[in-house]
Amino acid sequence: MKRFYKKVRTAAVEDGFQVLLDERPVRTPGRAPLVVPTQPVAEAIATEWQAQGEAVKPLTMPLTRLATTAIDRVTAHREGVIDEVASYAATDLLCYRADQPAELVARQNALWQPLLDWATLRYDAPLTVTTGVLPQPQPAGSLVALRAAVAALGTLKLTALHAATTACGSVIIALALLEDRIDAVGAWETSQLDETFQIEVWGEDAEAAARREALRQDIEATARFMALLRGHTNGPKD
Repeated sequence: MKRFYKKVRTAAVEDGFQVLLDERPVRTPGRAPLVVPTQPVAEAIATEWQAQGEAVKPLTMPLTRLATTAIDRVTAHREGVIDEVASYAATDLLCYRADQPAELVARQNALWQPLLDWATLRYDAPLTVTTGVLPQPQPAGSLVALRAAVAALGTLKLTALHAATTACGSVIIALALLEDRIDAVGAWETSQLDETFQIEVWGEDAEAAARREALRQDIEATARFMALLRGHTNGPKD
């Protein structure tokens, strides 16, 4: 759509901060006020709106999309989102290893095992590792513990965790990203390890490269969103 505003600024309101376009508040696609709990998040969203040219392109505003998703979808369907994120623990990417070639096995062990070890200590949630693709039952207590960690998050952090989990195929990688255990580059490299190895062997076509680049950008934007939220109290909205 055509840009319809000139000035962008943020303003404090009763329950957080909002973005104003020519003094009119931004609203979500569901017509709710776009109000976020911290000024850094609001300022980052305002920067996205200010950076628009003659046309407003929503796909170039990932932080705005994350915030509106939190307000319109996650708030209304919180338990379903928690269940969806937590379900990844049952078949987490990091638990399914190759048995050959040796170089791929070594890379998986080097990148994936430290994150599983971290999750064991951080959440008291050890997960079982297997080779192949057949589902491996995971300890019930670990699944309960990981779901509790997901459920404890406020709306914006839960939204970011959901985005990272689906992009990475791993709730463990997503939790590590949320808690600053790894950065966006680490999350990307860890989640794409198998694909990267196959590309080294067989090459990559343009369509696959475009998909990988879109995922990389999604992970990077989600990591930025998480960083803006980091250090703030975990209230019902953040």
